[in-house]
Amino acid sequence: MTVEREWTGDSGTDGPGAARSITDQPITAEPITAEPITDQPITDKLSAAGPITPGPCADDAAVDEQIDRTLRLLWRDRDVRAGEPTRGRRPTLSVARIVAAAIAVADADGLLATSMHRVAKELGAGTMTLYTYVPGKTELVDLMVDDALVERRLPKPGEPRVGDWRAQVKLYSDRTREVHRRHPWLREMSRVRPALGPGQLAGQEYLLSIVDGLGLAPRLAVAAANSIATHVDANAALEAESAHLERSTGQSNDAWWDQRSSFWGKYFDIEAHPAMNRTWLGGGFDQSAGEQAAEAYGFGLDRLLDGIEQQVTR
Repeated sequence: MTVEREWTGDSGTDGPGAARSITDQPITAEPITAEPITDQPITDKLSAAGPITPGPCADDAAVDEQIDRTLRLLWRDRDVRAGEPTRGRRPTLSVARIVAAAIAVADADGLLATSMHRVAKELGAGTMTLYTYVPGKTELVDLMVDDALVERRLPKPGEPRVGDWRAQVKLYSDRTREVHRRHPWLREMSRVRPALGPGQLAGQEYLLSIVDGLGLAPRLAVAAANSIATHVDANAALEAESAHLERSTGQSNDAWWDQRSSFWGKYFDIEAHPAMNRTWLGGGFDQSAGEQAAEAYGFGLDRLLDGIEQQVTR
């Protein structure tokens, strides 16, 4: 997965390695005044997962602070360990609880139904209370995506791994597909401008550690890792969409195709599509829609890994 967004904070104490404490205490020091608080759907801001491009009159410091605030939330667990212990009465809400509730809403009813108001209702809290923990919907979506990716539980550096490099890629593939099946709304999220959180970076680190061990040049290692991630993520999203459509409509994909069987007799032109006709007569389309998708996925991944292996042995 290509990470395009870069750290844009200043060169002072703030930065990727800064030990800034983030706790589950409500955010009270910096009231949100950048925009009115509304209950518009989260999907209105899905594209904001990437870098913010300020207009000619924008306050660069405010933009930098918004980016840094999102990063602090994404890396809150690390910062809690690095910072001072939480003081005072333990709050009834936490960022983790809010994100978990938002994920549950999205899993059940999709992103369109996932608003700050809906999440607050699920938690038995006021909508305004949520804004003291998570500044807005853009940040909430980033947190949802990254928490979902963390569920893959990929081996960390130094942890034992089983099998050869191809088996390790298959582990990445299987766990990524499982996450997409649990959270089908992930298919709607940008893989070009991702949130720079632990889940995103864990996947990138894991894939790079696999191909880096093959002896590829750094640029080729990045190309190989990105190719694997693109194939896995795209197919996982298609599988999730297929499962979502079957659940939401109550109709299997095979039944959907069966309803349109008259097309082949009325409109399909054999002379205009000779390859399709030969393939049909040879049994190429005999599998169910799900079986075809699974075979296409496995075939594509195996051939991709064959190509990487061939590059290594040159």
